[in-house]
Amino acid sequence: MFERFTEKAINVVSASQKLAKDTGAAKVAPEHLLLALFDEAKGISLKIFKSYDITHEKLEEEIKKYIPLAVSTNIQPANLPFDNEYKEILKKTLDLANKSGHQTILYEHLFLSVISEKKSNNVRILEDLNFDIYKSKTLLEKLVQKKIKRLYHPEIDEDKSNEENKAKETDNIFNSKESEQVFERAVAKLSTSNYEILGTEQIISSILEDKDSELTKIFAKYGVTSENFEEKLAKIQSRQAEYEGRQIIFTPNAFTTMNIALQTAKELGSSVVLPEHIVLGLLKTKRGIAYEILKELKIQDNDLAHSIIKPIEKQMPETLTILRLAKEEARRLGRNIVGTEMFLLGIIGEGTGIGGQVLAELEITMKDARAIVENMIGFGNEYYDREIIFTKRAKRVLETAWVLAKKDNKEKIESAHMLLALTTEPDSLAMKALEQLGVDAVEIKEGVKKFQEA
Repeated sequence: MFERFTEKAINVVSASQKLAKDTGAAKVAPEHLLLALFDEAKGISLKIFKSYDITHEKLEEEIKKYIPLAVSTNIQPANLPFDNEYKEILKKTLDLANKSGHQTILYEHLFLSVISEKKSNNVRILEDLNFDIYKSKTLLEKLVQKKIKRLYHPEIDEDKSNEENKAKETDNIFNSKESEQVFERAVAKLSTSNYEILGTEQIISSILEDKDSELTKIFAKYGVTSENFEEKLAKIQSRQAEYEGRQIIFTPNAFTTMNIALQTAKELGSSVVLPEHIVLGLLKTKRGIAYEILKELKIQDNDLAHSIIKPIEKQMPETLTILRLAKEEARRLGRNIVGTEMFLLGIIGEGTGIGGQVLAELEITMKDARAIVENMIGFGNEYYDREIIFTKRAKRVLETAWVLAKKDNKEKIESAHMLLALTTEPDSLAMKALEQLGVDAVEIKEGVKKFQEA
């Protein structure tokens, strides 16, 4: 039987045997297995235990109520037998592996077997520690479903996009009333200085001049005012921090900041670039005079960024929700890559916007869509803590959605724009998934048109 066990599963069984021997037990009991499962837990399984604040000490203390765990000096045989309940768990583990289509027996199969017997001591022990058996079983069952392992996301290596001149993109940055005012004030500052090229310091300085804006009030909470920023700026003798590349209308760092601001606006569901997006762009860039001044003023990047994003999230823009759900779907499949197929799942998950309503009317369900996406891209590693990235195709979809929102004179990118943008990428995984679900681009466009005219 044990020849089918993975190394991780064997380690758990071996650890339970050692624990039983060390404590002078006559047989290896399920309680020994439970403690061994905790000690050998990694990845998602460890996160399950930690989410209920379970530690080795707490678990051991509860187990002692059922079996002795004191260290024994008695000499025990090299291989202790398993008691009958332990044998039943091993049998159930084998059955679970067979049902889930695995040739090997995983750690998760053992974990599932241990918490599946409702009347067992192990279940009582865990419930006394406020462990949610049902929720944990559901998660573990997903983990042991037969997985198609693929190292690479099908869209990640694509490079079919023609990169447009980034300098042209900056024309779109100052097309909101707020950002246009920032730009005008920044240019005015240039005229009173000896500089001809716009830098991050002029941009942030002009943002801080608007005393009544919510963004300026957020800065004030962190001790950044127009006065102390200007005081620091007056002490700057060189603009060397702004130059790490070629000279253009912006300093290179300001240029980078602006382009990141543009991308940030899209990812936050806005079709216009606001001063908030510019500050977020600066915080992501982490370069330039303005950034150096903020660091001198003891600003923590993450805290300031969170304070800026929080009011935006409260507005619940559809696209921001879609992108958040898309990232969650990627993590669910053990990936740190979001492709067009994740956008599709995000639109379905958001549900309330026109995009979700169109798909619902076309009888596209999350369950069916997930099944097809899982079959298309498979599963990645067990868990990803790395930053989520978008495929080039996904970025193009987001760019197209931005353009469609602007054409509709909308200040925010809506789910309808995201769904229509997917149809502009006929070879994308999203459209291939929709094709398998019996839906084509024409039906989507007609559906969006009907809802928009209603």
